[in-house]
Amino acid sequence: MSHSEVKAPADHESAAMVETVRSILKTKGNSIWSLSPDATVFDAIALMAEKGVGALMVLSQDKLEGIISERDYARKVILKGHSSKEMRVDEIMTRSVITVTCEHTVAECMRIMTDHRVRHLPVMDGDRLAGVVSIGDIVRAIISAQADTIKHLSSYIAGNYPA
Repeated sequence: MSHSEVKAPADHESAAMVETVRSILKTKGNSIWSLSPDATVFDAIALMAEKGVGALMVLSQDKLEGIISERDYARKVILKGHSSKEMRVDEIMTRSVITVTCEHTVAECMRIMTDHRVRHLPVMDGDRLAGVVSIGDIVRAIISAQADTIKHLSSYIAGNYPA
């Protein structure tokens, strides 16, 4: 399920809010940690721990099939008393993945994450997986833009601006 509607930002939105996913991926890189649907849940959790991420893309022949997160593990394995070494990723992964494109803005990503209660958004370029943005990436983009704004305003107030 892909969200392709891009609305123009309101005048009151900050520079961070109109920053695009493309610029976030340019800064953070487009590393994608993934595994196949037939991998064990244990392997998924081990890879998440090794890479320091909270979710993995589930790919089959380079096609996005789903996403598996720590939340999936907690709710569908631990709470139900199942064994992560015996369960396969495709048994617990989220199949209806919410995705964005490189043209989505930080504001749109925040809205999508909030509305759908997700913390990771795969970034699609057509039918190709181009990267992943997390809630942490979105928050970092906002903080960085706010720091830039504060620096510019401080410089302006101090009189350090071009005449």
